[in-house]
Amino acid sequence: MPPCIPLLFRRRSLFVLLAACGLGAAGIALADVTPLTNRQCTLMQENQVMSATNPVPCERLALVTFSYRDFSGKQHDDGSVVVLDAVAPQVQEIFAELLERKFPLQRAQPMEVYHGDDEASMIHNNSSAFNGRPITGGGAWSKHAYGVAIDINPVQNPYIGKDASGQTMVLPSAASAYISRKVRPGMSEQVLEIFFRHGFLIWGGYWKQPIDYQHFEIGSRDFIARLLALPKNEARAEFASYAQGYGACMQRSDMLTMPSLDTRRKACAGQSKR
Repeated sequence: MPPCIPLLFRRRSLFVLLAACGLGAAGIALADVTPLTNRQCTLMQENQVMSATNPVPCERLALVTFSYRDFSGKQHDDGSVVVLDAVAPQVQEIFAELLERKFPLQRAQPMEVYHGDDEASMIHNNSSAFNGRPITGGGAWSKHAYGVAIDINPVQNPYIGKDASGQTMVLPSAASAYISRKVRPGMSEQVLEIFFRHGFLIWGGYWKQPIDYQHFEIGSRDFIARLLALPKNEARAEFASYAQGYGACMQRSDMLTMPSLDTRRKACAGQSKR
C-alpha cells in the first residue's frame, strides 16, 4: 500500500489526497470547495485583497480549487479562485467543464499573489474572481468584491474603456491584438454557454462602454443581496434554481426559432438574469 493512502482516513478532501499522492501530474483532475480558514482571511487582509468594509464577510466566501490546462496543453493542479459560498458549486462545475473542453487558461492564482492589484493580475494573464476593490474606473464596489464575478484570460479578453482624458484604454496593454474578436484559443466567446448554464449570465463582452471581454458576473445587486440574506445552503439552492432558468429558456419553442445559437444564448441570458 502506498504511504499516502492513510491520508484518506485523515483528510476529507479528495483534492488533498490526490495532491499528496502525486496523482495530479498523471492527468487526474483535482477539484474541491472549502470554506476559507481564519488564516486565509487574515492573509487576504494583509495583502490588500479584503478590508473591514468589504460588502461580503470572509465567512461567506469559499475557496474553489481546480485543475486546468495552459496554452501548451500542460495540466496544472494549482488553480484556485475565491467566490461567494452560494455560487461555489457552480464555479467548480465551470472550471471542470473548461478542463474537459481543453479550454486553456494561462494561470489561475488568488489575488493575494498580486496584493489585490488587478492590473498586475491582468498583465500576468491571470484568471481570478474575488477582489475587494471598486469597479474599474468607478467608485462603487465591483461585483468581484462580492465574490460573484470571474475574469478569464485578460490578455485574450481585454477590458476596453476610456481613461481620464477620454482616450481609449486597453487593459492589459498586451491585449491590443485581441481587440479584433476573430476567435482564437482562450477567448471568452468559446465558453459563453458554460458560464451562462451555471448562472453567470452577464458577460462584459456584450457591454457597449466599457467592453470587458474577460468578465462574467451573476446578476443584479438586489439578487446578490438576496443570496447574502439567506443561509449558505438555502443560498446555494436559490442560485442553482436561478442557473437552471437559462437552460429552460434555451429549450423554449420561441427561442428555438431564433436565427442563430448566439442570438438565442444572448436572449436567454438577458431574460434569465435578475
